[in-house]
Amino acid sequence: MKGRFSTELGNISIDNEAIAQYAGNKATECFGIVGMAAVSMKDGLVKLLKQENLSRGISVRVNDNKLFLDFHIIVAYGVSIQTVCGNLVDAVRYDLERYTGFEVGRINIFVEGVKVID
Repeated sequence: MKGRFSTELGNISIDNEAIAQYAGNKATECFGIVGMAAVSMKDGLVKLLKQENLSRGISVRVNDNKLFLDFHIIVAYGVSIQTVCGNLVDAVRYDLERYTGFEVGRINIFVEGVKVID
């Protein structure tokens, strides 16, 4: 379901893919996040996604004009996962609410891997 709302100028509809791409770009700017992850259901392998495929690591649902997001991320080795996830939630919630005009209901984060950065 797409996010929709009406203004005095007309109706606005935002596709879930656009929201996911924006959220993925914002997430990769956060310190300690290496990238988004795609999990293969067939063999259980985790793959680091390239910049153009970031939205595959994010699931977006819209319910009663509230956004619900699931992030699958890979974090850098040696950082506090709790701190990185807290920063991700704060940054994404603030920017998505400002960007879309929708309230963020919940953000779930699944840490799929840890990568050593050179």
